[in-house]
Amino acid sequence: MSKPIIAKLLATSALLLLTMMSSAAELPNFTKLVKAHSAAVVNVSIEKEDNQKQSSVYQSDKSGNSNELLDDLAKQFGEEEEDSSSIGSGFIISHDGYVLTNHHVVDGADKIIVKLSDRREVSAKLIGSDKRSDIALLKIEGSKFPVLKIGSSKQLEVGEWVIAIGSPFGFDHSVTAGIVSAKGRSLPEENYVPFIQTDVAINPGNSGGPLFNMQGEVVGINSQIYSNPSGGFIGLSFAIPVDVVKDVVAQLKATGRVRRGWLGVYIQEVTVDLARSFGLSAPSGALVAEVIKKGPAISILKQGDIILEFNHQKVDIASDLPIAVGGTPIDQEIDVKIRRGGSTKIVKLKLGELPAEATAKKKKKPKRKAKADTILGMELDNLTKRNRKELQITEGVLVISVGSGAARKAGMQVGDIIRIFNNNPIANIKHLKSLVNKLPNGTPVAALVLRDGTAQFVAFMIEHNEKMTAKK
Repeated sequence: MSKPIIAKLLATSALLLLTMMSSAAELPNFTKLVKAHSAAVVNVSIEKEDNQKQSSVYQSDKSGNSNELLDDLAKQFGEEEEDSSSIGSGFIISHDGYVLTNHHVVDGADKIIVKLSDRREVSAKLIGSDKRSDIALLKIEGSKFPVLKIGSSKQLEVGEWVIAIGSPFGFDHSVTAGIVSAKGRSLPEENYVPFIQTDVAINPGNSGGPLFNMQGEVVGINSQIYSNPSGGFIGLSFAIPVDVVKDVVAQLKATGRVRRGWLGVYIQEVTVDLARSFGLSAPSGALVAEVIKKGPAISILKQGDIILEFNHQKVDIASDLPIAVGGTPIDQEIDVKIRRGGSTKIVKLKLGELPAEATAKKKKKPKRKAKADTILGMELDNLTKRNRKELQITEGVLVISVGSGAARKAGMQVGDIIRIFNNNPIANIKHLKSLVNKLPNGTPVAALVLRDGTAQFVAFMIEHNEKMTAKK
């Protein structure tokens, strides 16, 4: 090999080595952070009334199932399932022994045990627990406990490095790292928490543990994962922002429970088609599908209103509203900016307290008839007096089948009841047909539909080339 080639190879190797060294120098080092703060991270376990401990230290929390491979490995290391009841993590927030964890970690517990970093196991008292935010506050007896510094999740940036310390599958004080993937995530059935999404490896047992920023401040509580069938981590984990935690903890300390603002409406997302049908240039806000009777907003808001701002906070998507409402003081008069009938206005109202259970009441579906009339690709039938009485409504037509065309594109389903079409309460099929015939082809129209007892809006695009029949 010639000298020029050898020199070139050496130069290339040196450059590659320098590049690797430079890249390694840019990666964060977590060792100081872990040494300084891991002592305040604890393991949380519970016992039931029958003194039967949890079946496995590696059993899942609500995020997924247990990992049999790790169960087997644990047995090889002498940690039998029945010898422990570890199910989650937590961390100490005050020198006199207040501990934070998840609600689902201690839910249903008759006895709560906190295992400290020095291997002491102490009983903990449940001060208060909040299911909606998945936060629980515990108290252990003692003083001069190591504590963690609480930061601010508002200052957290997407792409920022974060680390978690906890007990995945029962392995105490395990450290994992990653970045913030997104902020303000809304998860199904979790309407009051704008979750922090990360790619930090979180597994069953991490629940309730702290999420740190690089300054060693707690910015969240690890709560949930999206997992594979075995319950393992697949790159999507979610933490409760510490700014939400602060308010919940203050209320739990004071009263043992959490009070939240309640508007008393059912809302839905404003899609592109619905935005067009309501005259908006782009989808934005939360669409009021139903106003609850005897709720705080009953005399102020109407079906079809689009809430654009709440208490001077912009509502970009529907999930922004429950978070804003839940964090607003009760009985305080606030401004709500809405879109109604093509114009924008501000209304004032006072919030009530969110009831323990605020769910939609399921109503009976009317029976369908053999023969039907067809409009916009839907077979329809008129409601009987008995139907209206059972459903407690005075208007609407029943969808008994959905064909191709406008109805299918709108997402209509068998059993839906079309109550309002283009701002008009529907008396019967003939009335609906006359409304449709008056609209030009290609007109976007919003319709209020009752589906499984819950009101929601759908967007139709008028198509007059479809077959339409209606009996006189």
